[in-house]
Amino acid sequence: MAAVRKRRRGYTRLTSKHQATIPVDVLEQTGIKPGDELKVEPGGPGWIVLRREESAIEKFAGTLRGVYYPGYLDELRSEWDR
Repeated sequence: MAAVRKRRRGYTRLTSKHQATIPVDVLEQTGIKPGDELKVEPGGPGWIVLRREESAIEKFAGTLRGVYYPGYLDELRSEWDR
């Protein structure tokens, strides 16, 4: 049976396939969740920056309230049934 090597808390190791596991407590503190798209950028020698990419739809959804009068979209939809 192979010996299990323990990692220091908050550390990870880069695999031969250039993969790293991000510690769960770091993900929780940053609000990053499975499925989030991350932009990877160099942050200088020895630094890699991961930044969550916000979806433009999620960012701006619901910001144009009040542009159309109440019932306008229902009127447009009723034209489809004609």
